[in-house]
Amino acid sequence: MGWNDVGFHGSDQIPTPNIDALAYNGIILNQHYTPALCSPSRSALLTGKYPIHTGMQHLVILEDEPWGLGLEEKLLPEVLARKGYRNHAIGKWHLGFFRKEYTPTYRGFHSHFGYWQGFQDYYNHSVSATMVPYDGYDMRRGLDVDWSAVGHYSTDLFTREAVKLIREHDTRQPMFLYMAHLAPHTANVRDPFQAPDSLVAKFAHIADPERRVYAAMVSKLDESVGEVVAALRARSMLDNSVVIFMSDNGAPTHGIHSNRGSNYPLRGIKNSGWEGGVRGIAAVWSPLFKQKQTVSNQLMYITDWMPTLCSAAGLDVKDLGEIDGIDMWEALVNGGASPRKEFVYNIDDIDNPYAAIRSGDWKYIVGSATGERNNEWYGESGSDAGIVFSPQSVMMSKAGAAISAFLIKQQIQEKIRRAASPNSVVEEKDIRDWRLLNETTMLTLRQQAELSCQQNVTEVECRPLVAPCLFNLRDDPCERVNLAASNPTVVADMEQLLSKYRSTIVPAKNVPGEESANPIYWNNTWSCWHDEMERRDDFLHSDYFVPLVAAVVLVAVVLAMLLLTPRHFFENQIVPDSPKTISVFTLEHATENEKRKGKQ
Repeated sequence: MGWNDVGFHGSDQIPTPNIDALAYNGIILNQHYTPALCSPSRSALLTGKYPIHTGMQHLVILEDEPWGLGLEEKLLPEVLARKGYRNHAIGKWHLGFFRKEYTPTYRGFHSHFGYWQGFQDYYNHSVSATMVPYDGYDMRRGLDVDWSAVGHYSTDLFTREAVKLIREHDTRQPMFLYMAHLAPHTANVRDPFQAPDSLVAKFAHIADPERRVYAAMVSKLDESVGEVVAALRARSMLDNSVVIFMSDNGAPTHGIHSNRGSNYPLRGIKNSGWEGGVRGIAAVWSPLFKQKQTVSNQLMYITDWMPTLCSAAGLDVKDLGEIDGIDMWEALVNGGASPRKEFVYNIDDIDNPYAAIRSGDWKYIVGSATGERNNEWYGESGSDAGIVFSPQSVMMSKAGAAISAFLIKQQIQEKIRRAASPNSVVEEKDIRDWRLLNETTMLTLRQQAELSCQQNVTEVECRPLVAPCLFNLRDDPCERVNLAASNPTVVADMEQLLSKYRSTIVPAKNVPGEESANPIYWNNTWSCWHDEMERRDDFLHSDYFVPLVAAVVLVAVVLAMLLLTPRHFFENQIVPDSPKTISVFTLEHATENEKRKGKQ
């Protein structure tokens, strides 16, 4: 999903009132970073480790490749289970499935409804492999194939599942709900853009037909956010919740799996080390935050959610062992300074080597994951949409209405509590934590969250395949002015920092694909094919296999003899010294005679 594809970053082209309501009422994380691709981002989120420390740093897990996030890694739901959490995963997995041990319900989740691959058709839920001509169905409930999903739009299916889990949840027990939507990822290459016709018609102001459908896909995603927040409000679960919305990487404006998303005004796209590929959309809301309705420009990396959420749950972060994530809970609750000062975007030394690191305001990048491609500025600004931003639509959205109703209730209860004390004085400051979002605040936050590039600046070219580049992202978030030549000391410091990270890299886990993964062998479904092959091999070597084959062969021989024997032989002759034939017909005649005797 692109930086410019949500309203709270300043674009009017694709209204996202529910996502905006969550963001404006909470904390907009304007420097929230992720890896540039799906599998690495999900591994970083759930382990609290950089992909270079889990072997996930190179590309993604392709459909027929027998590998996944290492089983030695402890995932966030496994840790939360220690505190009694019920953990549910919905939607995309993309962390391996060649053996069942790699799938969600074996990695700490009590349930999973969704797909194991990186994408699927929104309606028939098939997955056409990226590099090989394999095609199969991929929608699971736990380990079971869920054929009932056929014909139903993925976003709606995942939303209904989330709402159902919330409605049926025992609120005496804490819950972790990990909802990884397909939207707005494209579907299979033969029909990549899919959305309900009625929604597509709403975006007639977008000339590009592909981006028009993409906008409808985003709109459906926005509706989902509203439904989930409203469901939490209906169960009084907003009272003690942390709700996070984030993208896993920037949009692929063009190229493989292009969805026409826009990272404007940032440089680069998905699968690039530029800001457009790694500076993610993110916002978080919780009634536990003392300072809400703010924009945070402090550093945060996706690995930080592991220790942050564990801290929020009352777990000792020290027990997580050696991770790269930093506990941000205190900073989020109290509005304090972020403890994060640096991070590594990624280091990938395979195929097209590249590395990128951040320290303070400085960014160092060398090499390119896509070679000479995808190193420019792409995507629509949306400024010519002809649509005027409506604060009212944000406040009246399902998420906006749910949060507003919650805040009003808190204000009333606060007044009642204070009025119950004879000497209490209810002042405005006493209910400020529960203040309602208003139009003025919303417009101010929107302006603060919107990025703009330096105007009339003299660009200094960056050619990362030739030499390292250096940017000051506070002054130049759009990466137009390469400061490497004028800051050799900073470059040297950054290279020393890069060397420190490089010394800790573990080898990438990628392995080649296997023909045996082809769904044609497994009832046209993407399955845990290594498990399936082992079951088949175990059966072939079992004590049951040889007798079964012998029985099948015997029956086949008898049937063959029957088919080859002339018809008149059966009609006119019985040959006593032909045991096989006599045995069959003796049985038949005896049976027939018994029937006749019975009738008599």
